[in-house]
Amino acid sequence: MSNIKEDIIQRSKHIFYLVMVLACVVVGRLIYLQYFDEFKGKHWRDRVVEATIKRDTLRAMRGNIYAADGSLLATSLPTYVVGLDPTMAKPDYFNKKVDSLGILLAHIYGDRSARDYTDLVRDARERKRRYVLLNRRRVTFQERQYMLKWPFFRSSAKVAARGGVLRPYYERYHPFDQMAERTIGNLDAKTGRGLIGLEASFQSELAGKNAVGLVEVLSGGVRKPVSDGPDMKPEPGMDLYTTIDVNYQDMAETALRKTLEKYGAAKGCVIVMEVATGEIRAMANLTRQTGRDGNARYVENFNHALSGRTDPGSTFKLATMMALMEEKAVSLDQTTVHTGPGIMKYKSAYIRDAHRGGMGTLTARQVFEKSSNIGTHLLMQRYFYSRPDLYCQYLRQFHLTQPTGIRMKGEAVPVVRNPDMKGWSKTSLTFMSYGYEMQITPLQMLTFYNAIANNGRWVRPMLVRQIKLADEVVEDNQPYVAPERICSPETAKKAQELLRGVVQRGTARHINSAHYAIAGKTGTAQKIVNGKYQVGKYYTSFIGYFPASKPRYTVLAVVDSPQGDNADLLYAGTVAAPVFREVADRIVAYDIQMHEPTRSSQQQGRPDPKLMAGYANDLHIISNHLNMNEVPSTEGWVEATSKGQWRSRPTKPNQVPDVRGLSLRDALFVLENKGYRVLIEGKGRVKEQSMSPGQSIADANSKTITLRLG
Repeated sequence: MSNIKEDIIQRSKHIFYLVMVLACVVVGRLIYLQYFDEFKGKHWRDRVVEATIKRDTLRAMRGNIYAADGSLLATSLPTYVVGLDPTMAKPDYFNKKVDSLGILLAHIYGDRSARDYTDLVRDARERKRRYVLLNRRRVTFQERQYMLKWPFFRSSAKVAARGGVLRPYYERYHPFDQMAERTIGNLDAKTGRGLIGLEASFQSELAGKNAVGLVEVLSGGVRKPVSDGPDMKPEPGMDLYTTIDVNYQDMAETALRKTLEKYGAAKGCVIVMEVATGEIRAMANLTRQTGRDGNARYVENFNHALSGRTDPGSTFKLATMMALMEEKAVSLDQTTVHTGPGIMKYKSAYIRDAHRGGMGTLTARQVFEKSSNIGTHLLMQRYFYSRPDLYCQYLRQFHLTQPTGIRMKGEAVPVVRNPDMKGWSKTSLTFMSYGYEMQITPLQMLTFYNAIANNGRWVRPMLVRQIKLADEVVEDNQPYVAPERICSPETAKKAQELLRGVVQRGTARHINSAHYAIAGKTGTAQKIVNGKYQVGKYYTSFIGYFPASKPRYTVLAVVDSPQGDNADLLYAGTVAAPVFREVADRIVAYDIQMHEPTRSSQQQGRPDPKLMAGYANDLHIISNHLNMNEVPSTEGWVEATSKGQWRSRPTKPNQVPDVRGLSLRDALFVLENKGYRVLIEGKGRVKEQSMSPGQSIADANSKTITLRLG
């Protein structure tokens, strides 16, 4: 029995020794793996650290986009993720401040009690967690400024924050909501890069330089910066200062939306450009969209002005007439054509005029003013049908075959046929002469018309005037004017006469204004449906400039696919031209520089009869602003003579001052400085005074003077 017991004990010892040996081998192997073994050139210990310490990108604050008057069009508003490293603070500080932190967190978030937040932080410290996300809601910049005064977040030049972490995230914000949305653009939610518009076109300038540094990946995917060194400080982007005027943009969008809704149109656009500089003041693009509720609304989801190529229609007749005038192939008032009954066949093409029954015999000027397709065809037939290459050469000279080159991604390349292109036919030149068989954007047509307003000088459209980094101007864009005129000065002048005639006597006479002169051209192009042009489906446009005598702005208005029972009321003169007129009216009312002086030349330079007296320095300032020639030649107080001249009005110390003709403010200044008590009757300027001017002060019964105003 004892032998069996000893045998069992002996076996148990062997098993114990074997287990101990195995344990030592396992421990030794773990030590070796952690500190000595390598995999792909690195110790496993370092690879464990790499699994939790990673490189991360902290996005820079994107630059702002400003309007011409300095209003913000797009900016980045920071929000902050709030976290805490509860292990950083010393025990005394932690125990003293943790309850206060809980109260503050409960106050700002309002979703938990102060006790809950305190327990959350205490528990994290006990578990030696190096980071705890305090709340998933991001705080605003104002809340962040408030939180920087809290315990654990407060810091100074001598003492760093004791564990508080506020990590910024930037969200793009448009103060004017959807205004000019397609022009300004928006960002990719994942990458933060610009997708369209100026945001995409100036991505590198706006983006800034992101910061790349090390972060510790904690539970739940939370990332905590390992340090706040220079590598983790991103460089902000540059700011764009655009040419957009928010007032003009609002005018354009309002007028366009109203007309689109009135006619139930599919889409439309309005562009306002400054003639001399090419600066785009407004670019409105609206498209009809049916929502989930079944209601239609107009939104900016495509930049029709920049990318919407189409047949321009009759607005292209200006290029045809200019080519003929450059070749001296027509005399506006001497050359005539007979348009017949309003329909004509040429080879396989049927050419129709909008006016039923025909327009009879027309001069070249009337062909343009009445927008006769047949008349345009007949004028072209006499000269360019045998010279198609020459006609196409003029289109290139007019800058109609290439993009404008505006610094904006997405500009479509125009498609204008020439005899070397596939698809050219015997009737191509016919259709091209009045705006078909081509694809041109509204912006390209507007720039062509702007060159006519600018006496033949072609100016590239511009949307960004300056790029700044803080207050430093990095890029200052100047207007680009093509070195060569698109036509001779004589042709430009005749073209201006033609465009003015359209508004005075032609298809746009309904928008003629008695207050300022408008010049422009209507365009009504039939839409292609299933490969065929459809009567009643129109692309309507009006392009013009104002004031015609001294052009300041060129404006394009497009209304695509207006709907109505009477197709004759869906032409450009009825649909698109009024949009132009409404925008122009509001601009003229707003831009005081366009107002004519109200004073006649005979009156200018003479003082207002009611302005009988005043202080010379004040009158100098007023005269300079009003361009008055007669200004006081003396100093001090002056009065007007019957001949409209100024003379000095001396005031002696021992006499009652003469304040007649002065404003109440000036009269009070003079009298109260001499110790008088002033009583006032009526309104206006001083008409009479109770104490006679020049009276000796010693003879006055009292120092109370009554002024009667009128």
